[in-house]
Amino acid sequence: MVNIEIDEGSGFCFGVTTAIRKAEEELAKGNTLYCLGDIVHNGQECERLKKMGLITINHEEFAQLHDAKVLLRAHGEPPETYAIARTNNIEIIDATCPVVLRLQKRIKQEYDNVPASQDTQIVIYGKNGHAEVL
Repeated sequence: MVNIEIDEGSGFCFGVTTAIRKAEEELAKGNTLYCLGDIVHNGQECERLKKMGLITINHEEFAQLHDAKVLLRAHGEPPETYAIARTNNIEIIDATCPVVLRLQKRIKQEYDNVPASQDTQIVIYGKNGHAEVL
């Protein structure tokens, strides 16, 4: 017989756990809550939250929303997303992971310090299809 052990450290990362908690808290109030993209790369957890009332939308659907509440998942979003939210009176629940935020700020600082005459490209390696590395 095969013995399967699950490591105590396994599970969702801190950022995803925080995003899920924020979604659960908002849904417990009985409010309509949208999430921009899947909150986690785990179908069972996404389905559980859907049953609680979480509505997952894509960027095109987000741009059409007005006067709504939207959770930004741990993976982070570009500045354009926040601009659309302001224009469309969308209340943001920002669950962007602090690690992702630090990386975004660091990239912006480096990019802002490059002379305008220099042709620069920033490349981030990651898993294809994951939002944090679009």
